Amino acid sequence: MTFPNDENGSVLAEMQEAGIDLSKSLTVEFFQLFEQEKDARALAEFVQNSDMNAVVNVHPDQTPNVWDVDCQIEMVPSYENIVAMEEKFEKLANKFNGFNDGWGVQQDD
Repeated sequence: MTFPNDENGSVLAEMQEAGIDLSKSLTVEFFQLFEQEKDARALAEFVQNSDMNAVVNVHPDQTPNVWDVDCQIEMVPSYENIVAMEEKFEKLANKFNGFNDGWGVQQDD
């Protein structure tokens, strides 16, 4: 399987080369960053009350005065699904004065 020549495509290609089956549902974690804890908690509450079926974790970042909102979603990590979910999180994070900071996959071995 080939992927577009961008950051998401590169990550998916590396995952495929590492032997991860990208046709199966995996836990994909999307990261959002905020300067204000109240904004981070507002996004977390919004996501938890939505139909996204996400597991949400709010915690201080390693960078001072920055808050992380990590949202785990079970999904097939196709390029199209990743791009669509990143766009959704970018819009949501912007709505709550934050920004999307990428994604990653947790493997259950």
